[in-house]
Amino acid sequence: MHQEFALGRFGLVSGLDLPDATLAYRTYGKLNEAGDNCVLLPSYYTGTHASYEPWIGPGRMLDPERWFVVAVNMFGNGLSTSPSNASPGIRGTDFPDVDIADNVIAHHRLLTALGVRHIRMVAGWSMGALQAYEWAVRYPEMVYGILPIAGAARCSPHNFVFLEGVKSALAADQAYDGGRYSSPPVRGLRAFGTVYAGWAYSQEFFRDGIYRELGYRDVDHVLDDWADDHKHMDANNLLTVLGTWQRADVGSPARGGFETALGRIRARCIVMPGTSDLYFPAADSRLEADLIAGAEFRPLQSNLGHVAGRPGIRAAESEQIADAMRALLGG
Repeated sequence: MHQEFALGRFGLVSGLDLPDATLAYRTYGKLNEAGDNCVLLPSYYTGTHASYEPWIGPGRMLDPERWFVVAVNMFGNGLSTSPSNASPGIRGTDFPDVDIADNVIAHHRLLTALGVRHIRMVAGWSMGALQAYEWAVRYPEMVYGILPIAGAARCSPHNFVFLEGVKSALAADQAYDGGRYSSPPVRGLRAFGTVYAGWAYSQEFFRDGIYRELGYRDVDHVLDDWADDHKHMDANNLLTVLGTWQRADVGSPARGGFETALGRIRARCIVMPGTSDLYFPAADSRLEADLIAGAEFRPLQSNLGHVAGRPGIRAAESEQIADAMRALLGG
């Protein structure tokens, strides 16, 4: 079961606001007296706080006997304030744009209310990585370490184009009706999931039949599974978080641009791109790591593509992530 943190009327960086905003989250373990044993796990696209549970537990990467783990849900994911559950005036397609910075500012308010003084590590996969970078730039005095896995400090132009493709597949369904649908645009949602499946994995994943290791019979099974999974999601929620992803960039003009912002990071940083990721490529992460003082570039060796970093996906990848966490957390 998750908890909810009331933010009240929450001002967004755009100048708009979310009336009666809430964050959904779950904690594991206890905060120590110093308030400095916190590990923060921000959610990723189509994921929730529960998606990180393969990492949490006795004998796992994050033992609640030692760490106070906070897994928090992004705005728009259906649990925190989202188009599907917002106040009537901003429900559905009227939901305002929410940025990565908005999520991190809200998470900071939550952690402060919980008594957290310092964060030992912000770790996250995919969009969780986007938030980890923002944490290190926005609250450098609070964050000791970050582990961005298969993510980036900004959305690249190529990544933006990929996201436009899946968005267009959904919006092309007449039932979507510009976001004012009266019933779920199932065909569009299935098309969204089908297009996404081709980008989530590597070419090798399909060419060499690696999908069988994840329980798929054949390529059609992969496509059907992704289509079926997405048809149950709320279209406006999906597109709200997709927009958050597309606008991601730690280098606002107020910070002096991208290179200057990354150069101000003081947290210990292990940058972990997937070696076969199609839209957060290792080459992009290498450039980002070079801009962060003392950052370690430690690619996640995998033939799974972007999915390699997803919690609990496969033992070989999980052990590499666990090693990186041990390095940041001190054993």
